[in-house]
Formats: sequence, C-alpha cells, structure tokens
Amino acid sequence: MRTIGHHLKAVLQTGDKGLTESFTEELNLRLEDHELVKVRVNAPTRDQRTDLVNALCEASGAELIQRIGNIALLYRAAAKPNPKLSNVLRARN
Repeated sequence: MRTIGHHLKAVLQTGDKGLTESFTEELNLRLEDHELVKVRVNAPTRDQRTDLVNALCEASGAELIQRIGNIALLYRAAAKPNPKLSNVLRARN
C-alpha cells in the first residue's frame, strides 16, 4: 500500500476548523472512489496532528497505512470498487 501511495497527491486538506461533518463526508466519498488516499493534516503540533489523524480514521473507518509529517495515507476498501478510480486496482493492472 505504501508503494502505491508514494506517488499519490493529497486529495484533501484539513482547514482551521479541523474535522467537520462536511470534511468527513468528503473523505468518505474519496475513500469510496479511490480506496487509498493521502490527506494533508494542518495542526500546529505533532500531538494534535496525531489526534486529528486518529479521529479521521475513526470517523471514516479507514486504516492508517503511513504518516509522514503532516501527510497521512489512509485506506478503506470500497463496497463496489471502480476499476477506473480505485488507486489499488489501477496499481495492480
């Protein structure tokens, strides 16, 4: 998963408001489409970034694959993966 995610760009970025309902909805949509996504987490301290990434995983049901600095790589298997959108399926072909 880390190999697949290495070349991905962050598709979402948390704002000043942190984890909002609309951000969680958008994350769920992106995970359902792409399965493996990078998220940029903006928080002033390492502990706050860790807490925010853990809250993202809990709210979306995603698994944290890797976190480097303020970038988190998240994975959640889609119910019906689309071969044209899924980063995992596209990497296997």
